[in-house]
Amino acid sequence: MKVLINSINYWPELTGIGKYTGEMAEWLAAQGHDVYVVTAPPYYPAWKVAEGYRSSAYKTEQVAGVTIIRCPVWVPPSPTGLTRIIHLLSFAMSSMPVMLWLALTKRPDVVQVIEPPVACTPVAWLSAKLAGAFSWLHIQDFEVDAAFELNILPEGPVRKVVEMIERFIMRRFDRVSTISEKMLERLVSKGIDPAKQFLFENWTDIDAIQPIAGINKLGLELNIDADKKVLLYSGNMGKKQGLEILVELAKGVQHREDIILLLCGDGVMRPELEHLAQGLSNIQFLPLQPMDRLNELLNIADIHLLPQRAGAEDLVMPSKLTNMLSSGKPVIATVGQNTQVASVVKLCGAVVSPDNAAQLCQAVIALIDDPEKSARLGAAGRRYAEQNWELNAVLHKAFVL
Repeated sequence: MKVLINSINYWPELTGIGKYTGEMAEWLAAQGHDVYVVTAPPYYPAWKVAEGYRSSAYKTEQVAGVTIIRCPVWVPPSPTGLTRIIHLLSFAMSSMPVMLWLALTKRPDVVQVIEPPVACTPVAWLSAKLAGAFSWLHIQDFEVDAAFELNILPEGPVRKVVEMIERFIMRRFDRVSTISEKMLERLVSKGIDPAKQFLFENWTDIDAIQPIAGINKLGLELNIDADKKVLLYSGNMGKKQGLEILVELAKGVQHREDIILLLCGDGVMRPELEHLAQGLSNIQFLPLQPMDRLNELLNIADIHLLPQRAGAEDLVMPSKLTNMLSSGKPVIATVGQNTQVASVVKLCGAVVSPDNAAQLCQAVIALIDDPEKSARLGAAGRRYAEQNWELNAVLHKAFVL
């Protein structure tokens, strides 16, 4: 089978869509399929093109059996609502001729486009039609809804026009998948035929990410006192997460000398968070860790933190949750009680209201002071990951077309 994938984010990006698209493409290649990926140079979550790549040039690579065509993209130094739109459009335009050329010359059996960006969907659908291929739209993030509901873009008549165009294009695909039950419900509200819908959840490599018994080498290298209880946030530092609450948490547990917060990652919010955290001795910032250190990083945590801003909880399903649970450590999430995230986290941790720092502090201290409960919840999370998110099981199910 020949598979053509269009995704602005891809390997070697370590978080979010790039990570999952990279793992999926390499898994398909390992199964013996011909895989072509049309993508941008790596830039996320730092919003800076990685060393060895150029934002203004096309480049072809062969990695792990996958043919990767990098297309030019404009990366804004300070992304805002308007500059993000220009950024996404720049990739949609530069990738268009490549998608059409591959459709006509390689004749793929499947054309899959990853959203965001929604701007790439018309050309992906057209490419599938030209090739006589199965067309597949996979939604990792309802970017249009999130942009308006989080006030990244202003409400008004523009929203109605954009949503109308989005629905029109979505309905043309043979399959429309997304990563949670709540997100499937949103597809229904957009008028997508239930027969075309498919639940394609993110996954975890349960062999690569698993509880570590004994000494954690990364913890020693970071000079983290063995007596410290570590609260870990790892991943993108963007506006959808509501990460300011973590600084409030650090302030709220200052009286506990046994608790330290580690914030590991990069993104547009990191400079602001570092500014807000000035003078706090119990919060430490780390860069993103390479994949071969990810398991050690996740196992540093006594508790994983999963903040989400109110209004965004069911527009996305945080990709980092799969690895959090696989590590066998409890999770505390700041989400609404009736959200998809809450339904999972309640099995393996605690759910508190978004923007309620006092409640978050109470939940943290309650788990820190009850190690038996923490261990029990962490083990429950590991079992959930094994039963629901094992990499091979998820991907085999998705690619029975």
